[in-house]
Amino acid sequence: MRRFHFYTLLLWLFAVNPCFAAKTKGIFYPANDSNIQYFGRVDFSNPLKPKFWASGVYVKIKFSGSFCELQINDEMIYGSVNNYLEVQVDQQLPYRTQTTGKDNKIVLAKNLPDGEHTIVVCKNTEAENGYLELVGFVCEKLLAPPAKQKRRLEFIGDSITCGAASDESEIPCDKGKWHDQHNAYLAYGPTTARALAAQWQLSSVSGIGLMHSCCEKTILMPQVFDKINMAKDSLLWEFNRYQPDLVSVCLGQNDGIQDSVKFTAAYVKFVKTLRGHYPMAKIVLLSSPMASPGLNKTLQKYISAVIAYLSTQGEENTGYYFFSKSYNDGCGGHPSVNNHQAIAAELTAYLKKTMKW
Repeated sequence: MRRFHFYTLLLWLFAVNPCFAAKTKGIFYPANDSNIQYFGRVDFSNPLKPKFWASGVYVKIKFSGSFCELQINDEMIYGSVNNYLEVQVDQQLPYRTQTTGKDNKIVLAKNLPDGEHTIVVCKNTEAENGYLELVGFVCEKLLAPPAKQKRRLEFIGDSITCGAASDESEIPCDKGKWHDQHNAYLAYGPTTARALAAQWQLSSVSGIGLMHSCCEKTILMPQVFDKINMAKDSLLWEFNRYQPDLVSVCLGQNDGIQDSVKFTAAYVKFVKTLRGHYPMAKIVLLSSPMASPGLNKTLQKYISAVIAYLSTQGEENTGYYFFSKSYNDGCGGHPSVNNHQAIAAELTAYLKKTMKW
C-alpha cells in the first residue's frame, strides 16, 4: 500500500507539476558562476546579467551530462533585431542559431553521450546589433573549466574583422536583414586564434576607419577604441583585463585613398596609443584583404611608411603583413567564410614565423 502511494505521488508530481519534471533534468547555473569563462569586452556591472556587444565575444563552459541549455537576453535593438550566435560542442562542426525575442532559452546540445563536454558560444553579430545579456546555463553538472590558453590575440578592424557579409549558409546575399550573413566565429581572427591555440578578442566595427568612416558613420576607430561597446556606448574598457601578446590592425578599407601625410600621421598616432595600452605586445599592421588593386597598392605604401617612421622613433616591436590577393566572394565584395579560412591561413603562417610559435 505504501509503495502504491509513493508511485502515485511521483506520477502526480511529473504530470501535474511540470516545473518539478524540468528541475530533475538539470541545474541552473547563474552567469556569475566561477566555472563560466568569458572572453572579450564584457560589462560586468551586473554580474548576474553581464552584457556584451562586440563581435566575437565568447563564453566557454565544461559540463557533464547529455544536454545543455543557454538562457540569454537580447536587447532587441529597434524592437526587431535579433542577434546570431555560433555554437560549438566539443569538436563537432559549429552551428548558427539566433535569438527569437528579448528572453531566450536555447538548447545548445541534447542527446550527447554521457560524460564530459565543452561548449563555446560566440556572438556572431556586432555591436550595432545590440547587446546580449547572459543569464546562465542549465545542465546536469557544471565542471571546472580547463585553464585558459596562454597566448592572447587581438584583432582590430572594420566589417572584414567583424565577419560581416560572409556567411550565406542560411540566407543569401541581398536577402533578409543586413546582419543575416554575419559570422564572427568563422572570421579570419578567431580562425587564426584557434589555429594558434590562442584566446581572441575582436575590436571591430563595420564601416569604421582611421580618419574617414563610410556609410554616414560619425565615429572613428581612435575615438571608440577604449569603449566596451565601440559602436556608440560610453562605458570604458579596462585594458588591464586583457593584455594581448599580439595585436593586428586591419584598417584603411573605409578610409580609401587619403592624403598620405594625414593618413600616415593618424596611423602613427593610433599605433602609439596602442603601445600605451599594450607595452609588451607585438603590433602588426595588415593590408585590407578586400581592397581593390589601386587601394591595396596605396595601403601598402602607407603601412610601409608608418613602420619606417616608427622605427626611427625607437619602436621596434612592430611588423606588417600584406595579403597575397583580394578576397571578395562574400556579400558586397566582402570575404566569404571560405575566403576567411584562406586569409587566416596566410596570417597564421606569418604569425607562427614572426612570433616563433
